[in-house]
Amino acid sequence: QVRLVESGGGLVQPGGSLRLSCVVSVSVFTFSNYAMRWYRQAPGKERELVASISAGGGVTDYADSVKGRFTISRDNPKITVYLQMNSLKSEDTAVYYCNEGRYGGSWPWGQGTLVTVSS
Repeated sequence: QVRLVESGGGLVQPGGSLRLSCVVSVSVFTFSNYAMRWYRQAPGKERELVASISAGGGVTDYADSVKGRFTISRDNPKITVYLQMNSLKSEDTAVYYCNEGRYGGSWPWGQGTLVTVSS
């Protein structure tokens, strides 16, 4: 069974930065054939899509709320997808999750990583 392990969250002040990582327990071959996505879920809100990256890494897309501040990337040999978050705002506070983007999040969800932006 596929396992997603997110890490890198924490408490950061407004304007600060964090880099999230998501390691996927699949083969390099499999990982290299899946688009990947980062989602987030804030308290009391539904999970929302934050960023997407194509299987090869050449195409990315972002929610309007994070465009210009967040950067998604991937390292296929390391079966890892990253989310670099800069200029963080209080409204970015949420649990962040990764999942595959080929079938709209069909892999079992991981535990996520909590990002708290507060002074």
